Amino acid sequence: MQNKRVVVTGLGALTPLGNGVPAYWDGLVSGKSGSAPITYFDASKFKTQFACELKGFDSGDYFDRKEARKMDRFTQYAMVASDEAIEHANFNLNALDKTRVGVIWGAGIGGLQTFQSEVLNFASGDGTPRFNPFFIPKMIPDIAPGMISIKYGFQGPNFATVSACASSANALIDALNYIRLGHADVMVCGGSEACVAISGVAGFNALHALSTRNDDPETASRPFDKDRDGFVLGEGAGALVLETLEHAQQRGATIYGEIAGGGLSADAYHMTAPHPDGDGATLVMENALKDAGISASEVDAVNMHGTSTPLGDVAESNALKKVFGDHLYKMNINSTKSMTGHLLGAAGVIEAISTILSIQHNIVPPTINHFTDDENIDPNINFTFNKAQERVVNVAMSNTFGFGGHNACVVMRKFV
Repeated sequence: MQNKRVVVTGLGALTPLGNGVPAYWDGLVSGKSGSAPITYFDASKFKTQFACELKGFDSGDYFDRKEARKMDRFTQYAMVASDEAIEHANFNLNALDKTRVGVIWGAGIGGLQTFQSEVLNFASGDGTPRFNPFFIPKMIPDIAPGMISIKYGFQGPNFATVSACASSANALIDALNYIRLGHADVMVCGGSEACVAISGVAGFNALHALSTRNDDPETASRPFDKDRDGFVLGEGAGALVLETLEHAQQRGATIYGEIAGGGLSADAYHMTAPHPDGDGATLVMENALKDAGISASEVDAVNMHGTSTPLGDVAESNALKKVFGDHLYKMNINSTKSMTGHLLGAAGVIEAISTILSIQHNIVPPTINHFTDDENIDPNINFTFNKAQERVVNVAMSNTFGFGGHNACVVMRKFV
């Protein structure tokens, strides 16, 4: 059976660099840092006192008070990003066969703030179990795609993907395959996360995963730099509208790019550390290229997972050399986490959006905050350090890897 071609017709983003796709892209191209001291709670006693929070986000701008109280922040973010993507796709919603429209959404953790608040309220009381009746539905990761489908009446495939930091990339790949196989004509896919909370920061601090560069938050996320000391926690959401090429053309949609393929793999190595030789990363990129029917020599750019951790950046860089060989030195490599921080379950989709926009505009956003080369990373690789670079981008990849050894890679190309 011939797989259907799948194209991107809508994008939505809510990120630490800006609320909405235009603001997000402008922030990326200009090399803006989204990192700043934490404002959501008093972090003065924490090892890490900064994060990439959303700026200027007020739920009251999007939801009435009663509605907002029924949703954790991660679901609010999902609704806002998906609304932008659906509006951007310019559907005639009344003409859509909504039984053929689905929603797949990723979240690595889900309603962490809700869980934290309910437990703290119980612990501070007299032991009587008084819990919010919306506690469970606010917390579960699959409520986000459920709420999107309820708002729009989409009756196609609907579920959540949970694979830590690979969650939203998994959602994108699943959406791609449901469309390819004829189970849907249109899929809304993406991911959201809202873990800038007491338990989120404290938990990652306990893992020694976060940067502790409290004296200079804006330069704390420094992928591939010798002095990197961990990732910067971020939050937000991203959404894509995918369609069969035929469906998009029949309704005269604007096409922003094509999803050529996706790959999945497991490190099968360690709970939190990457395989030191990058075996899982190598395999997932090879799987993605094979699925896309694209050779390594055709790839122009890769948005790396690039979290700014000591082990991860080296392992992924070594994997690139195995996959691309000498062609690697003709490519642009970058890590947009240097600017957005790490959005956990939402990372994959906001980085896929960045990659699609790179293809559309022929610009590769920078990897900011590079000061000192790491002797363990090949200095001849063009990591697009500190300043965006213009180049023709016909084919690009986006990598996301998660705790538990989950790896996902998406291959995108210019639509012709």
